[in-house]
Amino acid sequence: MTGHDTDTERTFAALPPAQGRGFAQTWWGKAWLRALEDAALDSGQVKTGRRLARAGAVGAVSVRAGRITAVVLDRDRTAHRADVLLAELSAEQWDRFLDLAVERSGHVAALLDREMPTHLVEDAASAGIDLLPGLGDLEPECDCGAWDHCGHTAALCYQMARLVDQDPFVLLLMRGRGEQSVLDALQARTAAPAEEAPAPEGVDAAEAYAAGDILPPLPAPPVPPHPPGPPPALDTEVPPAPGVDPAALRHLAARTAVEAQRLLTEALRPHSDQRAAAGAELTGAQDAVRLAVDAPDEAVTGRLAEGSGRDPQSLALATRAWELGGAAALAVLEEEWAPDEEGEIHARARAALHAAWDEDERPTLRAVGNRWTVADAPVQIRLGRDGRWWPYRRELGRWVPAGPAALDPATALALAGSASAASRK
Repeated sequence: MTGHDTDTERTFAALPPAQGRGFAQTWWGKAWLRALEDAALDSGQVKTGRRLARAGAVGAVSVRAGRITAVVLDRDRTAHRADVLLAELSAEQWDRFLDLAVERSGHVAALLDREMPTHLVEDAASAGIDLLPGLGDLEPECDCGAWDHCGHTAALCYQMARLVDQDPFVLLLMRGRGEQSVLDALQARTAAPAEEAPAPEGVDAAEAYAAGDILPPLPAPPVPPHPPGPPPALDTEVPPAPGVDPAALRHLAARTAVEAQRLLTEALRPHSDQRAAAGAELTGAQDAVRLAVDAPDEAVTGRLAEGSGRDPQSLALATRAWELGGAAALAVLEEEWAPDEEGEIHARARAALHAAWDEDERPTLRAVGNRWTVADAPVQIRLGRDGRWWPYRRELGRWVPAGPAALDPATALALAGSASAASRK
């Protein structure tokens, strides 16, 4: 299967047509495909790419740090060079990932067996290291001139899913390290020191005091648990005191554990500014929305709605926004503001929307403040103060959040449109 290999580049010969089988069988191969299928604005191009890959139209695939390349043949046999880019991990991220790989027994053995351990990927993600690509991480380049994923780059991604399926070291190479480099680093971390004398069981107190200014650094902090553990059980034979709601107390403890886990994870990220990680202090109305997530019953929800000055329907809508993006998403739901219509953000947005559609297919938008609504359609995008765009759709006479934020307004508009179409089915 491999035509030319070095530790910095691998070339895989063209694979036979994928007839009668899916492109990915493993969970990590399917995660690769989701990064393509969930982010592509044109589902028709994704289907075209799937057909090309299934027909064997993708030539030899070259894999190197940050990039994969192949020549893809159209149905009329026209050849196009397609590239897909994926950000490399930094040296610090690689060191942390390798440390995580040797912390649990079985991780290295699984990698050698060409498997990607689920716990390793989850632990890495908790430490701020995304091994598998997420929404918008697969950046396309093609000589056909398409600005988003075309049939050629989509076909390359489908072919790459088959390669990643068989050997996760291919994904690690795209992230910046070849197989031998990874194995050498893992071996260095697991090798026992050769015939070292047993360490003394202590040091003289005077010696330790004298060396106080040259002590070794503290060990790396532990990786926070994900998800957070359950709060302590409140089941006792003692009846609750007057005014104490056990269900509400259990829910408060559970939400506190979730928030504590989030703050700890942010604080332990490399180069984390703990003050920035904590963010601005929430108002009482915002905190009520945070607590309303996964509320156990209507009584708790009612108390939170009343305390935040909302009715139950408004609280449900606010909770929906919070689950998509926390306080930033809640502000976009409830705050209308007027950005500079002649400023750089508006100019970039208009250019992106202009490039995303042909002139006869381009939607007409009415801009009122930070809210841009498609004419004659229940679809809207809203600009947050951080420069991100949020998709919205109209349901039962109210605008509701339709998905996570996107830097590109065309992507947010496509998400809003697809969500609106799905809600009508």
